[in-house]
Parts: sequence; structure tokens; C-alpha cells
Amino acid sequence: MEQLKFTEAISLSGFETIDFIIMVVYVILLVSLGMFLSRERAGEGKSVNDYFLAGHTLTWWAVGASLIAANISAEQLIGMAGTGYADGIAIAAYEIMAALTLLVIGKFLLPFMIERKIFTIPQFLRERYNDGVGLAFSILWLFLCVFINLTSVAWLGALAIEQILGLQGLSVSIFGLEVSLRMVIIIALFLIAGLYSINGGLTSVAWTDVMQVTFLIGGGLVTAYFALVSVAGNDGTFIEGFNKIYTYLTTGDYSRDTHFHLIIRESSAIQQVQAQVQQYLIDSNSIKLADTLKEFIAQHPEMDAAGIAKAYHPNAYDNVPGIAAVVGAMWLTNFGYWGFNQYIIQKGLAARSINEAKKGFVFAGFMKMLIPFIVLIPGLCAFYMSKNMDQYTHIQGTINVADDAFPWLVRNFTPTGIKGLSFAALTAAVISSLASMFNSTSTIFTMDIYKKYIDKDATDKELVNVGRIVAVVALIIAAFAVNPLLSDLDQAFQYIQEYSGFIYPGVIIVFCFGLFWKRASSTAAVWTALIAIPLGIAFKVYLPDMPFLFRSGYVFIILLVFFVLISYLDRKYVSVELPSEAERKAMLRWAAILGGTGLFFIILAAVVVLMGNSTTLTYYLNDIGFQAFFFFGVMIGGNSIWLYSNSKDKKAVPKALPIDLSLFRTTRGYTYSTIAFTVITLILYILFW
Repeated sequence: MEQLKFTEAISLSGFETIDFIIMVVYVILLVSLGMFLSRERAGEGKSVNDYFLAGHTLTWWAVGASLIAANISAEQLIGMAGTGYADGIAIAAYEIMAALTLLVIGKFLLPFMIERKIFTIPQFLRERYNDGVGLAFSILWLFLCVFINLTSVAWLGALAIEQILGLQGLSVSIFGLEVSLRMVIIIALFLIAGLYSINGGLTSVAWTDVMQVTFLIGGGLVTAYFALVSVAGNDGTFIEGFNKIYTYLTTGDYSRDTHFHLIIRESSAIQQVQAQVQQYLIDSNSIKLADTLKEFIAQHPEMDAAGIAKAYHPNAYDNVPGIAAVVGAMWLTNFGYWGFNQYIIQKGLAARSINEAKKGFVFAGFMKMLIPFIVLIPGLCAFYMSKNMDQYTHIQGTINVADDAFPWLVRNFTPTGIKGLSFAALTAAVISSLASMFNSTSTIFTMDIYKKYIDKDATDKELVNVGRIVAVVALIIAAFAVNPLLSDLDQAFQYIQEYSGFIYPGVIIVFCFGLFWKRASSTAAVWTALIAIPLGIAFKVYLPDMPFLFRSGYVFIILLVFFVLISYLDRKYVSVELPSEAERKAMLRWAAILGGTGLFFIILAAVVVLMGNSTTLTYYLNDIGFQAFFFFGVMIGGNSIWLYSNSKDKKAVPKALPIDLSLFRTTRGYTYSTIAFTVITLILYILFW
């Protein structure tokens, strides 16, 4: 890369010396703190418990901060902001519902796993089912972490840094080979995250996350504030900026726009695409379209704008299909991610106690409610500014794809000093997530594969060294895989959600039935794991125009029926005593309530879908994706299966787990938090329906 080009790009980025100083100081502080925490006492090495579970020393605020630092990465700051730019605030459902999911997991799943001293998610499956199930899911999680999580986080982080500094398209010569600067940035991010996480393990990761989440939340809120102030203009306030955007996107040409609706109607999403296509057909230079939409238009010259809009997928509705954001398969994504994703749940497993872990999950839930303000406001601001460019001068760079929105905004509309803080927040988000992923990848391979199948007698020192080697290997593989997998994406957040959705339906069924149902068999678990991904791929191939949240929901229904049938057909069981009469009556009562409720919603959804657009009401309900209640009904009613069976069956699989109901007891504070989260959710959906 020519020095002149690099210097010129930096000079045009708007970054001043103070911004770079802030960034450099942040990186030095981070690595220094991580290395300090990774130190070993003289003559002592790290134990397996120290390296993989931080010696069970994490306080509630460390658990909560580390959960958010691991979760909020470039996929949110860049990917979700990009989706907010393209589609609007409906994508906030992932964050809002995640807060509620954290409370459910903190109450029902986490205490059980801590009480059983679980290191990894596959370990639980091995103990509940058999070695084959544990191994299958170990491989699944390693694949998910390396090829989806690590690659997407690094790619989006590098894209943002490249865009903010105006370095797009530049390359550097390394040993005579031309390497894109984006790949250089990706390698640098991997190395910084690996430098302390690979050496220090979860202790270094979790406690540095406390510092990183401060930069992340603080820098994100400051960026959102200055974005709104920039929209307001002429010394206006951030409230004036928000009102300006809200008025613009809810009136006039945007009266049917999706940007300020948490529930997206399919007709509105199609009309939004139609308006873009009409403008593009009149003047192709006046509006930027996704490359896939441009290709679709070129391939169908006989279609008018209305026909193209109806036939083309994806649109905003495909990403967040109406009511499915509340009652649909988004719950699969959230339960799968927060409850059964190793690099997330590992923070809870490392808590000092069950109560500390529960409080940490509540704390993370409250912070989760802030994330839509951090990531979506910049996306909305970028959309408004890009449509009103005549109001602004000296704009550097362009928004070529939706994921360019956040870095374009930071580069052009944040003042000196704040640019450095925003840059530090972004880097904190990327590095903290990468560090957690390296640690969880090494934990799964070391504890579930190496110790189980390669060297059962390995010492703690040997296992820690293996963990470090595995993390380095994961780094190298992800670095080679990142460009082929992600180079052509417009909205990477949707890529992550969709392809994770191939795995989560099977994961939820295997885990939840294994936890609660005494008849859940290892044969059913193995076959459910084997067919989950092929079934998801088949739905995508044969129903490509169906929103992926619906596809995931239908896959879940099929897998649930399959799992129950195989479990009942399995002959490997032992005789057990029935619960007490009082417990049986309670189970049967709840089985009737949940089963009846689930059946009601299934029948209601069937009636609405069959009636189609024959009435104004059913047209509206179908327009907001009422078919999501098929999934909701099955999810609710499915619980009646294990409740009824556990109360009546004198048979159980040999490895059925006894459940201590006292583990699920929570404090009044936990109950009040649940009520508060529910009320906030209701208010938000009422205001922005």
C-alpha cells in the first residue's frame, strides 16, 4: 500500500491526534489489565477450574458485565445498526426479548447446571443422554463458534474500522503478496483478543470485560447522543433530533414506512421496496439498492415495480415478520443463544454462587434494555441523513451496504474526542466477544473431546496447555474462513440469526426435554441432532421466500413431534416410582392449562390462515404474521407432554435426572425484575406497534 494513499485516507477521516491517543491508551490498558490478570503465582500453574471457569470467583456485576461484553459486538453495533438503517426498530425485538429470556434462564436452567458442576453444555448432554449426543453437540458448537461467531464478529469489526478511517479498498504488501487492509485489521483484532484471553483464560476475559462494557455502553450512548444532536442541527437538542427523525419517518412519503414500528406488516414492507424500486427505475443514481435486488430487477425486465416488490425477498418483513418477533421462533434464537451457547452461559457457570449468577443475569437484562438505544438510534440517524444530504456538508464516504451506516455516522457526525471514544467502544465490543469465543472454543474441545477421548488422565497443566493451543488453532481457521464466508453480505446480523437458526430448534428440544422429561431418550436426542440441520436447509431450499423465523418455527414443530415419538418407541427404560399425589395433581392441572392454551392458539392460527384475506380482521392478522401462533401454541402446549408423562408414567430412561424444585426459587427482587421487564416490554410495543 502506498504511504501517500494511507496518509491521505487518515487525513480525510476526520480523526485528530486526540482520537488516536484515546484509542491507543484503551488498547494498552486492556492488554495490560488482561496480562496482569493472567499472571500465575510463583511455582503454581493454573488449574482447569481457574482457566476455564475463573475459579468460580465472579461476582454478580462481573457476570452481568461479562455477559453483555461477550454478547454486544460488531454484529450489534454494526450489523444491527445496519438492519435498523434498512428496516427500522423492529430488530430491537432481539434485545427486548433477550432481557426476558435472561430471566427465564436465570430461574430454570442456570441453577440446575451450577448445582451439577457443569463445565460445558455438551457435558450436560453426555451426563443426561450418552457420549454420542455429547460428542455430536460438541462438534456442532465448535462449528458454530469458529465459522459463524468468530468470523462474523471479526469481519464486521474490521469493516467498521476500515469505513471509519476511510481505508476501504486499500491493501498492503506482505512478503511480495498484496493483502487487503481489512484482513490485516482482522488479524490484529484476533491477536489483541488472543494475547490475554489465550494466556489467562476466563479470569482475564471476565474481569477485562468489566472495563470493556464501560467503554461499550458509555461510548455507545455518547455516539447515539451526538448522532441525534447532529440531526437536530443549529445547536438543537437530542430530543429535537429524535422528534425530527420520528416526524420524517411517520408522515408524508414515509407514512407507511417500517422504520418506527416494532411490528412490521408484510404489506408495508412490500410497499417500502416498491417505492425504492420505482425511484431506482426512474433514476438509478438517486438511490442505492442491495446488489441482490439490482440483480433481481435485471433478471426480470418484464416486471413493474409492484411485481418486483412482491416477488423479491428479502425485505423488512422477512427479517422480522410481524408478531413473530414476540410469539414466534425468535424465542428459539434467544433460548439457544443465552441458555445453550457455551461462550455465554460459561460466565454464569463461573459465578461464586447460584444467587450471584441469578443477580448477574438480572443485571445483564437491564443493560440489554439499553442496547436498542445504542445501536438503533445511530442507524435511524444515518438513514435520515442519507436521505437529506443537502442539509450536510463535507461528507466523507458513502453507505454502499446497510452495514456501512454506523461507521459512516461515526466518521462524519461525531466531534473530535468522541470519535476516539466511539472507536474504543467499537473495539471493546469486538475484542471482548472474540476473547470469550476463543475461551469457550478451547473449553469445549479440551473438556469434551481431548479429556474424554484422547487423554483421560491428562493433568490440569496439560489440559490448560491444550486449551491454549486449541484457541490458537481456532484463531487461524477463522482467519482463513472469514473472507469466503462474509465478503458478499449486506446485513451480517441477519446472516448470523438465520444460520444459527439451523441449529437452535434441535438444541432447544434436546436440552429442555432432557432436563424436564424422564422419558426423553438418547436415541431421540441423537436423531434430532442429526436431522435438525438438514431439515433447516431443506426448508430454506424449498421455501426460500418464507421468513427464516417462520421456517425455524416449523422445523421446531416437526422436530418436537419426532423427538416425542422416538422417545415413546424407545425400549431402554427402567421402572420408577410416581411422584407424590400432591405433585401429580399439580402436574396434571398445569398439563391441562398449558395443553388447552396451546391448542387454543393452534386452532386460532389455523382459522386465521385458512380464512386468508376474506375479512378485514383476518387480512390484518395475516399481514402481521399471525401464523407465528402455530409455533407459540406448540411451544406452550408441548410442556403438557412432559407434565402429563411425569405424573402418570412408571417408566423412565436410565439417565433421567432428578430435579430439586428448591433450585428454582427466587427472591422478591427477581420477581419484581420480571414484572418490570414485562411492563417495559408492553409499554414499548404499545407505543411503537
